[in-house]
Amino acid sequence: MTDAVDEGGEFARLLAGYRVRAGLTQEELAAAAGVSLRALGDMERGRTRGPQRRTVRALASALRLDAGRTTVLEQAAQSGRPRGTRATVPPHTVPPQAPPAPEPAREPAPAPATLPGALALPRDIADFTAREDALALLEELARDDEPAHPRVVLISGQPGLGKTAFALHAAHSLARLFPDGQLSLDLGGMAPTPLSARDALGQVIRALGVADGAVPAGTEERAGLFRALVRERRLVLILDNAADEAQVRPLLPGSGPAVTIVTSRSALPGLESVHRLSLDALAPAEAAALLGRIAGPERIAAEPDAVAELARLCGYLPLALRIAGQRLVARRQQPVSHLVRQLAAEENRLDLLETGDLAVRPAFALSYRRLPAESQLVLRRCALTAGHDFTAAVAAAYTGLSVVRTERQLEQLTDAGLVQLTTPERYRLHDLVRLYAGERLADEETAEAVADARAQAGSWLLRRAAAAGLRFDPDSTGEDVSADPDPTSAPVTLSDAARWLEEESQEWLAAMYRAAESGRHREVIDTAEAMHWFSDRLLSWDIWAEVFQLSVDSARACGDPHAETVHLNYLAWTYITCLHRYQRGTELAGEGLELARRIGDHEQEGWALTYLGSGLRALRRHQEAIDAYHRAGDAFALVDNRAARIGRLVTLRGAASCLRDSGRAEEAVESRRLALAGALELVERWESPLMHFMAAMTAHELGLDRAALKRWPAAEKAYRQALTHYEAVGRPDSMTKALTELGTALIEQGRADEARELLTEALTDLTADGRPGRRRPGTGAGG
Repeated sequence: MTDAVDEGGEFARLLAGYRVRAGLTQEELAAAAGVSLRALGDMERGRTRGPQRRTVRALASALRLDAGRTTVLEQAAQSGRPRGTRATVPPHTVPPQAPPAPEPAREPAPAPATLPGALALPRDIADFTAREDALALLEELARDDEPAHPRVVLISGQPGLGKTAFALHAAHSLARLFPDGQLSLDLGGMAPTPLSARDALGQVIRALGVADGAVPAGTEERAGLFRALVRERRLVLILDNAADEAQVRPLLPGSGPAVTIVTSRSALPGLESVHRLSLDALAPAEAAALLGRIAGPERIAAEPDAVAELARLCGYLPLALRIAGQRLVARRQQPVSHLVRQLAAEENRLDLLETGDLAVRPAFALSYRRLPAESQLVLRRCALTAGHDFTAAVAAAYTGLSVVRTERQLEQLTDAGLVQLTTPERYRLHDLVRLYAGERLADEETAEAVADARAQAGSWLLRRAAAAGLRFDPDSTGEDVSADPDPTSAPVTLSDAARWLEEESQEWLAAMYRAAESGRHREVIDTAEAMHWFSDRLLSWDIWAEVFQLSVDSARACGDPHAETVHLNYLAWTYITCLHRYQRGTELAGEGLELARRIGDHEQEGWALTYLGSGLRALRRHQEAIDAYHRAGDAFALVDNRAARIGRLVTLRGAASCLRDSGRAEEAVESRRLALAGALELVERWESPLMHFMAAMTAHELGLDRAALKRWPAAEKAYRQALTHYEAVGRPDSMTKALTELGTALIEQGRADEARELLTEALTDLTADGRPGRRRPGTGAGG
């Protein structure tokens, strides 16, 4: 064997030993160094006497050799080249070492390796707070030695949620599990020209030790080399601020133990086989904790109420909280409450949420500028909505676009992180995003265009609210949607109508206020009039006081005394029945009574006296209440229509209840019997669910009257009569009560077995229904 062959064998042994020590296959080293697999094989077998210096340097870079071993490898290669004289190793270089034997699989090292270059992991944030559940999920994923798919985690969400801070904190926390290092690359997703996948791959490949000359030119070749380099490496790669799927895909490993954390404002819905982690705003306690870590726990603990309000004004958004905390640090002489007072003014809030190079408004602006024009319009107009959240149909009323187009833009805004889904069909704006959208609305649209949008939406909302409310009119079939502004999207069933009125109450109530302010008083009156039938169903709502006060004021503004007395009566009912403010309710009923008498409206006179009696009864002024009920009955007797007949029935029932409350049970029974006779006559003349329900309630109350006198057989008869009418209208909640009381009557008669069967049935119905009884129609604002 010649010297050249011997020296060529020395290079081959060194190269193979370094490759095995680096944990690379020949294929991977060839790809990383940019040489052919055949050429690398010839080098390791000693068939290539002395590769060129640039090839050796590419191999050394791919192997991540230090300067001394690189020189040794170069000298060994130089010795194998055919030259006139043999090269000698300079005395200052590290002497050649025998190639090390292959090492067994390594356990995670206690201290992570570091990778050179500009992609080294930035420092962690010392005051990082919360996100424990998300960190636990990442740790669990990192510890999975045999994942079904490459470990890629996508962290998305609106601007300001701290996605980058979370990713960096997670990488530092996981470093002990990834001894081959951590890299972080900003993809510039919000820049005018985001980093291309090709350039991003170039930066990562160089950071992994590949020399410039060995980096392939094309994106696909770079992606292949990147996958080869990370296939066996335990490292963490952060791809921060991703623009879209096409930018990210080439940077994802095909296999191996690496963990890749991608952050993006977009949901990147087209990115497949990734673990999705969506960050939300902090909880109130977490927000307070973050403020404490930034500004000092003693300062935060000194003003807990102000801190809670500060967190709320920041929308519990980490970026806004950090800015607020830094402002507190810079102004140690000012109390937290001072900053709260400043932020309370919405027009100044985004200006104040800025300190140094931290600011909320630019974070939103970056996302807004990348939106298509129609998406920008939808975001701006969403700032006009009044509710906590809204549907695409409500948003469309403000945008002037079709529901389908509006929904499409809302989905894009959701993917962009500027709109949030609260349910599958409802969207919301974060409080600070809403302020920003409002700013854009004021700056980019004329005052006339905004006023037109409000008026257009307000008219649509009030028409739909009125149409939905009228569905509860006893004369309605509950199916007619012809009055709705858009019958194709109108609530279909009675329960749909109720749900719409409840869910959109903030919207239609705000529309009523705007209509009143702009002088559209007839719209206000018509909406309230349609709504009074529905008001009977939700007694807990304090908004009825606002609804009917608006309609009273509008009636006065229109100079319509009849509408004024009607709605004064509705308002009196609200204060007595819903708000339990009996004194104010009786005062309002007195106003309605005076006006009804002035204009000669006997029907409204009857209702005013009825509500007056209800208020006096609640105040335990029983005789005055009975007198008011009797006078109400006399007023109703002067009117020949169904409403007046219903009113007379209500007065008889009210008087009977007052008699029983005041210990005059015998008189109560007599009054109630007259009421039941009237109710049964109404069922016979105008059979409807309302009439059956009136009869059911009256019979039920008669049973209670007789039970108070311990007339158990008569009470049983009344309860059974009530059950017949409850069943006719399908009210299991009220049926359960009647069954329970019927069971008591049976027990008192010594029929315990029959009572047990009935009570078991009552318990079963109550468990199945699970709802308390609702307000009885016909006794509320609807009469």
